[in-house]
Amino acid sequence: MAEYKEPEKTIVIETTQGEVVIELRADLAPGHVDRIKELSREGFYDGIVFHRVIDGFMAQVGCPHGTGTGGSSKPDLKAEFNGEPHVRGICSMARSQMPDSANSQFFICLDDAGFLDRQYTVWGKVVSGMENVDKIKKGEPVTDPDSIISMKVAADL
Repeated sequence: MAEYKEPEKTIVIETTQGEVVIELRADLAPGHVDRIKELSREGFYDGIVFHRVIDGFMAQVGCPHGTGTGGSSKPDLKAEFNGEPHVRGICSMARSQMPDSANSQFFICLDDAGFLDRQYTVWGKVVSGMENVDKIKKGEPVTDPDSIISMKVAADL
């Protein structure tokens, strides 16, 4: 088992393409980090597909229907927009046009996406496994999509 510097601030995702490790940024978005950890601990993300993956932009996941139309049964989150730039490897919450509509869906930036800055809540950054994120099948919708096998807080491993 790998050693993590701060296991309570680390998410480990096993995808169909390999492991992805995310450093949580509660200093930027404490409510969103709490939600990601809560859903991870409940097993919510296990088996969910990457339903929208755009080459050179981002990979989105977290819809229980696999379509981008749903979220968890928990209430939507109040936006915690912050100054962290949307660059390659950043993890940020997906939402509708309403700023306070983030719930369980999130995306990982495949490339820099500065046009999203201060409009979506950044809550983490991939610290290892970005090469596995790059391998996730692309599409809108994705044919035969890749998925999260398991998503856990490192402290629980």
